[in-house]
Amino acid sequence: MNFSEVFKLSSLLCKFSPDGKYLASCVQYRLVVRDANTLQICQLYTCLDQIQHIEWSADSLFILCALYKRGLVQVWSLEQPEWHCKIDEGSAGLVASCWSPDGRHILNTTEFHLRITVWSLCTKSVSYIKYPKACQQGITFTRDGRYLALAERRDCKDYVSILVCSDWQLLRHFDTDTQDLAGIEWAPNGCVLAAWDSCLEYKILLYSLDGRLLSTFCAYEWSLGIKSVAWSPSSQFLAVGSYDGKVRILNHVTWKMITEFGHPATINNPKIVVYKEAEKSPPLVLGRLAFPPPRAAAGPLSSTESEWRQRSHWDGHQALQCRLARRSSGNTASQGRAQGQALCAAAKFPPSPVFHEVASVPVSLQTLKPAADRANPRIGIGALAFSPDNCFLATRSDSVPTAVWIWDIQKLRLLAVLEQLSAVRCFQWDPRQARLAICTGGGKVYLWSPAGCVSVQVPGEGDFQVLSVCWHPSGDSLALLSKDHFCLCFLETEQGVGTAFGQRGDHT
Repeated sequence: MNFSEVFKLSSLLCKFSPDGKYLASCVQYRLVVRDANTLQICQLYTCLDQIQHIEWSADSLFILCALYKRGLVQVWSLEQPEWHCKIDEGSAGLVASCWSPDGRHILNTTEFHLRITVWSLCTKSVSYIKYPKACQQGITFTRDGRYLALAERRDCKDYVSILVCSDWQLLRHFDTDTQDLAGIEWAPNGCVLAAWDSCLEYKILLYSLDGRLLSTFCAYEWSLGIKSVAWSPSSQFLAVGSYDGKVRILNHVTWKMITEFGHPATINNPKIVVYKEAEKSPPLVLGRLAFPPPRAAAGPLSSTESEWRQRSHWDGHQALQCRLARRSSGNTASQGRAQGQALCAAAKFPPSPVFHEVASVPVSLQTLKPAADRANPRIGIGALAFSPDNCFLATRSDSVPTAVWIWDIQKLRLLAVLEQLSAVRCFQWDPRQARLAICTGGGKVYLWSPAGCVSVQVPGEGDFQVLSVCWHPSGDSLALLSKDHFCLCFLETEQGVGTAFGQRGDHT
């Protein structure tokens, strides 16, 4: 695991292009586009005011910058740097902006959600969509880019409109049996649309593409309801997190609940691995940071894994030089080596990994007592996400803010719990394999896979507080974002680039 030098950043705006070739970041009113391999600046664009949102087009040829304070959207082209586009919403204002799946239309939502304006970059035509609802997730596209589902509110009633993205014509329009529609989301296969009510009522509805109601699910009544929803990548499961601290899994055949996952404050099952972040780091031996071999789900720790949990090896300086020499496409070997030496000097290698201890059951987790006299209490399942291979589900209970729960979807049971010293701010799966990155707002980045868990201190001068993470589409690198800076974390082992944790069943 190696780190680049630290670059300036504003408002946590840093995103890889969908094709993985570029990395865009913002510094106030400047948009910086770098080569994702060498981190050299490819393009530098200047906007009219501070950038508040950026988004790549699906084909990675354009990037939009939203300036909400001025009601402006500026679009830049990577193929033709001299070309640019400015969209001014005028007195209507601007609160949201996004690309259509074809990468040639931009959807702008005006203030007070009065309308959505669809701007075409090809024909310069403009279309309008009325009555969009101001809710948690009111617009969603199918993965193939053919259809758009939009939550609407008119005459004090909730509706959903399904539009064809090729010509923005209305395909279906139907009302939803909700008191206050909170969000909608297509299944990855684009066949089913999930719509759920606000937190005041537990209700989730499943609709077909033609607007037929397939099923309605309600777990309980007269209490705070749904807080988070996530589809599995295969569209076979729908995970529903609620304020009662449980995740309910619905199947795609009958849309009935097949199991529910609770989040107790005490772990008693000896088959569950509980990783606790250690207060102090064990002494290090210079060398390469070794990662553990996969462990049997319910078996005891092997001698190899037990030894790995006690010590690690690290040689960041030499490894980063080698990586950058390989990554500097178009440069000579000496140029790549010189660049690697410069970055290593800036990063102050080697960093010191910090370990997780495997705790013995029973384990009591740190719980947070919510304030009864305040709105939006810190209870319930605040975040959940499936791994790309559909094998694992990661969850975070807001009443146990320092823990991440890993569930085995194949066996429908709790597999592991990661307890950190600080509250978990963000976690995100590797887009290519079952590898989870976690940050807590401190100076470390945490990685979990079926092989084990490790945490590494981010090197460099000053206090680099990791507030968010962003994976490269290939999964071989990770952008670590702080309030004013970002850096890249490269993952590799002796077997090759991007395999710091082996895939399930691999030995690294």
